[in-house]
Amino acid sequence: MPMRKIRVHVENLRARPGIYHVTPERWSAACARHRAQGRRIEASFGWDGETLEDALKDAEIVIGLRSRLGRLAERAPRLKWLHATLAGVDRLFPLDWLPPGAVLTNNHGAHGVKAEQYMHMAYTMLNTRMAEIAVNQHARRWRQVFSPSIIGKTALVVGLGDLGQAAVRAAKKLGLRVVGVSRSGKRVPGVDTAHKGAALDRLLPAADYVVMAVPLTPDTRNLLNRARLDLLKPAAGVINIARAQVLDYDALAGKLGRGELTGAVVDVVDPEPLPPESPLWETPNLIITPHISCDDGEHYVDISLDLWFANFARFLEGKPLRNRVDPRRGY
Repeated sequence: MPMRKIRVHVENLRARPGIYHVTPERWSAACARHRAQGRRIEASFGWDGETLEDALKDAEIVIGLRSRLGRLAERAPRLKWLHATLAGVDRLFPLDWLPPGAVLTNNHGAHGVKAEQYMHMAYTMLNTRMAEIAVNQHARRWRQVFSPSIIGKTALVVGLGDLGQAAVRAAKKLGLRVVGVSRSGKRVPGVDTAHKGAALDRLLPAADYVVMAVPLTPDTRNLLNRARLDLLKPAAGVINIARAQVLDYDALAGKLGRGELTGAVVDVVDPEPLPPESPLWETPNLIITPHISCDDGEHYVDISLDLWFANFARFLEGKPLRNRVDPRRGY
């Protein structure tokens, strides 16, 4: 008797960069890597919602969710699992649109390798004062900017999930002392000391680098606000690989403009793309990267699908899915 196949629909957006597109070719390659699971799937592919309504009628799993879907219980009566091909799912909250019994998962685990490489660069650039050196270069100004060794400095990593642990690994490889802050206060490998969020104000004055790696939730919105930025010493640097809304950018720009911080590296801004008239473009000692810190430009879909297929194996075995989004925590 032939095995029943699971109906999976993959949804893409043309406006997103091609590194995120789950094409039939990339899907076939993933099925070849995961033959046992791939044989159990009947897949369809859609773009920009053009075929979504028809696909939802019999889809049991949807991959590629990026926005809330209204009347989903009515539109997708067989739906059991939705997967977002990104880690941050704050735009999907509240989850009141999710049908009873349906599970939402995210792409946790797809970003750590690239994020660690980015963080290695960010720590080193701040320590070397590379933003100031680059300004001098473009001004054709020969000015020697000397910096100390980075070894022994302190990185305060706020958020110890996939991205935060990448920041920890990069810091330890550079010889930094690492202080971690998370919701639970639980230690992870590489952290010298771990604390709950209530300790943040006490820890900030000793930090040489503050790394924001938290998910965006009501508790983390504006977490590194003006008052907390004022707790930092002038030699400190700030790195944000989380969401723009966890950091007060107006206060950050003001402190950088007054020379009250050594520098900052931010991979997220609000809005994105950053409009040409934004004063952030002209903020001294601020390095802005266009939301590219954590996604592998060549293998992002391969990495993501390998994680998904591992979870699909659990789905077939009736085991709890990994990376399940918790509506109480907000991630």
